Amino acid sequence: MKVNVIMKRSALSQLSQIQHQALEMTAEAVKTDIVTSAVVPKQTGELERSSFVEVEKDVARIIFDTPYARRLYWHPEYDFRTDKNANAQGKWMEAYHSGDKQKWVQDAYKKFVRQLGGGLIR
Repeated sequence: MKVNVIMKRSALSQLSQIQHQALEMTAEAVKTDIVTSAVVPKQTGELERSSFVEVEKDVARIIFDTPYARRLYWHPEYDFRTDKNANAQGKWMEAYHSGDKQKWVQDAYKKFVRQLGGGLIR
């Protein structure tokens, strides 16, 4: 049996670019879902407004950039106000990292890769 393999470098570099772009789009989708799920503790809204996505070397981070973000995140035992965000809680990213919404994140990434692939990926 004989097999010929032809690697198209342009398609490979396009695939790499698609993966990076899909990762960024997925992180933005997760950030948006966090806001719409109303899980971030909210008093003035500054914690939610401070969030942004950072993508470096195929690693995406959603950063909440306030002096008190870390304290609120790592202390779920706090009694968070629920008048502005009904589901306010600590560790609001856990559902996306290793909980109920992990599959949603994976499916969103797949959807974005296929969408950006435009026939390159089936």
